[in-house]
Amino acid sequence: MKAKILVGAHYGLKDWIIQRATAVVMALYTLILGIAIIAGGADNQESWRGLIGNGFFRFVTPLFILSLAYHAWIGVRDLWMDYVKCTAVRLTLHVVTILVLVGYAVWAVQIIWRL
Repeated sequence: MKAKILVGAHYGLKDWIIQRATAVVMALYTLILGIAIIAGGADNQESWRGLIGNGFFRFVTPLFILSLAYHAWIGVRDLWMDYVKCTAVRLTLHVVTILVLVGYAVWAVQIIWRL
């Protein structure tokens, strides 16, 4: 009997579920934000401040941002694992991707909480 040789990280079902869950969070947020914009007519900076300054949106917007960053991380990580064969280059790309996504998420949350 020949033993199987396994390669790769094999994140599998867990990441598939997380990818779908973050997509649902982002879709629901987009739908709720769209309805709020249509209902409230966010047509100037003050109305945007009022909308995003609302306690509900101050809570769910960072959740959306974190979901977006994690969703992007799973997708980009899988691209690097599938198409970049050199381990050093792949590791470098992973680290750069993590730093960029964390930086963007922190920056976006700071902007929202500053309003």
